[in-house]
Amino acid sequence: MLLDTGNDVYFSAASVWEISIKSGSGRGDFDADPADVVETLLGNGFAGLAVTAAHAARVAALPKIHRDPFDRLLVAQSLAEPMTLLTSDRLLASYGSTIRVV
Repeated sequence: MLLDTGNDVYFSAASVWEISIKSGSGRGDFDADPADVVETLLGNGFAGLAVTAAHAARVAALPKIHRDPFDRLLVAQSLAEPMTLLTSDRLLASYGSTIRVV
């Protein structure tokens, strides 16, 4: 899907926000510069997806399958747009057909 030039590939502002929080927390196991991540994604043809009020509101309708607020927001975005969310988190697949575990 990522290599198919017919597909538009997006990254969520929610993911950048999560990277910013983790990188700013001083965790020894997480050393990513959010600005570098954004620059790299944009440089590779990915487009940014803003978090909208509709996305945030959609979170309230999600079943309580997953507790992570960032993952729940990504699921809400995938359902609202609709877009396929690629994830390694098998638990997220329970949210429906817009989620693909890779």
